[in-house]
Amino acid sequence: MSMEIQLPPVLVRSIVIVIWSAIALLVKPCSCSTQNRQIAPGFEGSEMNWIDHDGLFLFSNGSIFAFGFTTYGSKDTTSFLLQVIHLGTSTVVWTANRGSPVTSSDNFVFDKNGNAYLESGGTTIWSTSTSGKGATSMLLQDSGNLVVLGSNISAPPLWQSFGHPTDTLLSGQIFADGMTLVSKPNSNNLSYHLRIDSGDMILYADFRPPQPYWSLQQDSRKVINKIGGGMHSATLVSNSWNFYDQKRSLLWQFVIASGSVDANGAWAAVLGVDGFISFYSLDNGGSGAPSSTKIPQGSCDTPEPCGPYYICESGTRCQCPSILNRDSNCNPDITSPCSSETAFMLAKLDDGVGYFATRFLSPSAKSNLTGCTDACTHNCSCVALFHDSKSGDCFLFNQIGSLQQSAPNVTGVVSFIKIASDGGGNQSPRQEGGGSSGGKHSTIVVIISLATAAVIAVLIYFAIRIRQRKRLPEPSQGSSEEDNFLEGITGMPVRLGYRELQEATDNFSIKLGQGGFGSVYLGKLPDGTQVAVKKLEGIGQGRKEFRSEVAIIGSIHHFHLVRLRGFCAEGMHRLLAYEYLAKGSLDRWIFQNNDEGFQLDWDKRYNIALGTAKGLAYLHEDCDSKIIHCDIKPENVLLDENYIAKVSDFGLAKLMTREQSHVFTTLRGTRGYLAPEWITNYAISEKSDVYSFGMVLLEIIGGRKNFDPAESSEKAHFPSYAFKKMEEGKLKEVFDAKLKFNDEDERVETAIKVALWCIQEDLSLRPSMTKVVQMLEGLLDVPQPPTSSQMGFRLYANVFKSTSEEGTSSGPSDCNSDAFLSAVRLSGPSAIRGLRNSLLSNISCISWSKKKLIVIIIPLALQYVILDSLLS
Repeated sequence: MSMEIQLPPVLVRSIVIVIWSAIALLVKPCSCSTQNRQIAPGFEGSEMNWIDHDGLFLFSNGSIFAFGFTTYGSKDTTSFLLQVIHLGTSTVVWTANRGSPVTSSDNFVFDKNGNAYLESGGTTIWSTSTSGKGATSMLLQDSGNLVVLGSNISAPPLWQSFGHPTDTLLSGQIFADGMTLVSKPNSNNLSYHLRIDSGDMILYADFRPPQPYWSLQQDSRKVINKIGGGMHSATLVSNSWNFYDQKRSLLWQFVIASGSVDANGAWAAVLGVDGFISFYSLDNGGSGAPSSTKIPQGSCDTPEPCGPYYICESGTRCQCPSILNRDSNCNPDITSPCSSETAFMLAKLDDGVGYFATRFLSPSAKSNLTGCTDACTHNCSCVALFHDSKSGDCFLFNQIGSLQQSAPNVTGVVSFIKIASDGGGNQSPRQEGGGSSGGKHSTIVVIISLATAAVIAVLIYFAIRIRQRKRLPEPSQGSSEEDNFLEGITGMPVRLGYRELQEATDNFSIKLGQGGFGSVYLGKLPDGTQVAVKKLEGIGQGRKEFRSEVAIIGSIHHFHLVRLRGFCAEGMHRLLAYEYLAKGSLDRWIFQNNDEGFQLDWDKRYNIALGTAKGLAYLHEDCDSKIIHCDIKPENVLLDENYIAKVSDFGLAKLMTREQSHVFTTLRGTRGYLAPEWITNYAISEKSDVYSFGMVLLEIIGGRKNFDPAESSEKAHFPSYAFKKMEEGKLKEVFDAKLKFNDEDERVETAIKVALWCIQEDLSLRPSMTKVVQMLEGLLDVPQPPTSSQMGFRLYANVFKSTSEEGTSSGPSDCNSDAFLSAVRLSGPSAIRGLRNSLLSNISCISWSKKKLIVIIIPLALQYVILDSLLS
């Protein structure tokens, strides 16, 4: 017997409404249940919306790669990362929010303004920053590149993941200068990064400061295709890693697989948590196992194949040094020596123990073993030192990873680490126990001998002091304070005697040039190292310069800054020994009055300008304290044998804390390169260096000085001429006529525009040196510089033109536009006085007319009154 249940009509209608509501929710515009090949503005959703596709919502056309939410880790299934993965091998190739996981309810949004972003709790975690740029779609290419496109699909993407790599590079992806590949942190929270630096590709460990552990230039496995040239980019092509210069000419190849491997296969280069770059085949059916080729090559060549302080031997065998064997964790228990009240001592490590970074870094100093150990002992940040007795190289480190056991034939390297000195007698490697029946007798003999020697030494010392006082005047209080200051500096370059430098320079016989506060001579140290010895002459500000250079330069190391090798502070003698650069200063290469000499081509000039900018950017932004150079000019840009630029002469540097944006200081620098704020006594900042760099950049571009009276009146003042040609749309007429260049080379106009931005009279309009570097590298667009602030340039140029025309029409004259500009280019009170007198001379020489009264004489008279009031 069957029974039929009759439902009330109201209940039936309610069930139907619920069903249709559920269907409507499932088919909302996010297309959550479909595999999207392209998404448009207005798209959004969370991991929960695509749970049926494991959180993936955007697929490449060939379903090779997918983009979406993946779990943060195998043990954490409630946190998610937004990633691009290779479906065949489940390899993650790009991550948007690495280190900042989100929940399953947090949204990915591609809004109607064209900006794609990931938000969590109302905070934007990641964004493409493409709002308002006309974005019309986002898609994932079969190459693995996630792109945001505009209406013109043939144009370059508005944004692409290939331009913002994380820890993986794919076939066809260009890794260019300015990009960085960063690994995930390991168990000790240490990360590694890869970047192109000064024409070389280098792997760094993120210690403080970073320590390099691999360099392409030093890897013998690379295949050389072209000699010379600096690397600018790298691309995985087939089964090799290719490296190119700025013109995309192939320099080197690094073969990552050979034999039966598909020549057209797709590869991924991954910088792992172990510090190695491994190469994975992504072909269909690939196992996901890495190639046998890896970077670096040796198992002990990464910073931490074992734990810190462990010695790594071939085959990754890890052994604790004998001095630390008493500690179960092989740790000297040094966390922060500078803030600890514990006493420390240096303990010698086992023979033949070295450190990976010494192969890639310049030594901290050149000295004997005693000088090296003293430098580390008196530097609270130093935790380890490595000294090579053959070369005198002394390396100091604030943080170290694993140690290395050197080859048996490597001798002369001595290693020390800093340990606590209150842990018992067995801590000291030099301490010896035991005694004998004759110990007391030996002790008495030693004490008597030492006391006698001490008395004799004191008598000799006082005799020498009395003799010196008869010969030399008493040193001033300032000199004494300076010597005390020098003695208190730790971690400084090696201190040299005056006689030692006198012999090294053959009694100062070969003069290289005349610099600020003294002359520079060629020298050769006993170990064969060539140096440029700067002999400070005079007192007063010269001493101030000396203290500044030794304290600042001794602690600064950068590829584009000249390295200070040593110094002399003996009596009244003040000398500085710099690394010697074979090609000399930049001015001798760009200010040539004839066409017979060697001409620097445009590529070299551009790289010199870029290197100089990088050096200044480091001084302004990357030092512990902001440093203003104050005297940027071609004479202070030195070139090595490969024409690599290095900024020199920090004697006029003014140290600034990062909290200061401006600083008042005494007038310094060289005429022709001073920013307007020097003359007007306005507060100076690093923007004053930017102005000087702009003047130097103009001279590099034009191959001439910024004022040349031999040129026509229009061209005499080069900055005015450059602004005029910019207004006329003829920028390339500013370029050095003696050089040839490609009309399609955009770097010419870029460099000129950057220079004109740098020499803006309004310092707030000048870019920072970091932005200058980015503009010269092509990472930032360079807008048209303004010309409204250059009225001073034009006024001077008009005056020169008028006075020169007057002179030519009336025969010989006392009016001299060159004298006027020379006064403009001077510095200090003498500059203002000379400018005032030159103005008065030019006013008296100009023939009177209504036009000249309005256009020339009245402005000159106003300037005279201002300068006269400054003097009074």
